[in-house]
Amino acid sequence: MDMKTDLLDSNDKDLEDCSMYGTGTKKMLNMLILDILKEYSDSEHRLLQQDIIDLLMSNYGFSCERRAVSNNIKCLKEMGYDIVADKGYYLKSREFTDAELRLLIDSIFSSGSTTDKEAHRLVKKLESFSNKYFKSHVSHIHTSSSGMNTANSQVMDSIAIIDTAISKGRKISFSYLQYGIDFKLHPKRSDRYVASPYQMVNHRGRYYLIANYEGKENISHFRIDRFSDVEILDEKRRPINSFEGYENGLDMSKFLSEHVYMYGGKSIHVKFRINERFMDNLIDNFGTNFRADPDGEEDMIVSLKSNPDAFFYWALQYGLNVEVLEPESMRERILKACREIEAKYKK
Repeated sequence: MDMKTDLLDSNDKDLEDCSMYGTGTKKMLNMLILDILKEYSDSEHRLLQQDIIDLLMSNYGFSCERRAVSNNIKCLKEMGYDIVADKGYYLKSREFTDAELRLLIDSIFSSGSTTDKEAHRLVKKLESFSNKYFKSHVSHIHTSSSGMNTANSQVMDSIAIIDTAISKGRKISFSYLQYGIDFKLHPKRSDRYVASPYQMVNHRGRYYLIANYEGKENISHFRIDRFSDVEILDEKRRPINSFEGYENGLDMSKFLSEHVYMYGGKSIHVKFRINERFMDNLIDNFGTNFRADPDGEEDMIVSLKSNPDAFFYWALQYGLNVEVLEPESMRERILKACREIEAKYKK
């Protein structure tokens, strides 16, 4: 703080050639030049001293001589800003690269946990970390929508409240919503839910809360974009190590690999035959917590642990390429489902 003040004061003589039209002081010149470099410069768009002088006048009503521009840029470099002076000036290093910003923006728009309005508001904030050239490259995104955004405007508030409850080790109460045939969210029941919250996780573009639903002896999952009117209770949450299978706490990598579609309930061991070309898909869905043994020239036998409902729907999705071997109960469940599907199409 003192260093910046000293550097600003050192330029008082140079600022005699500057005059401000409007509000502010001469000591703002450093930051005004920095704002211009952030907004208008990069390696492909270098600013000459006259460019900066013109922008100071057009944007801020600030009249300035060339000597003051060069001295203030030198001052900014001494303050640690990575400004390159080569055939003009440009700001080389920023908080985020354009590639990082695009990744963050894509993540926001592919998320189903924010409203369309909230997604655009967040993207506007991210754009402020780059320049006008980056903004022009992504402007087309602002007129599009995935159509998969939630209609619940309370998601961000719910996340903040749940985070506080987890930090304090308290239970929460909330209303849980579901869509009606009118395409609007309605309370699933009149009574409020009470739960002991343990962890929030972003899974496949949705935020889930891993918690114990009051009165149950297992761990459940709730979609946070279905929460409404979340409140923190005075009562302490139930320790997660009091549940079977969680004596050592919550192993998130193991948990996610066993809950492909975030179904609740105990996991089971399954074994199935599948072609080796599905290895990428298996890792995408189950992580690397499984065993794969060659079976013939192209097939393999896979053994893994999974939630039974999650595996059932995964196996149906890839039914033409998967043969479940164990347990027998899963084979029978899939066979029954296939017969019911056949019967429907025969009609």
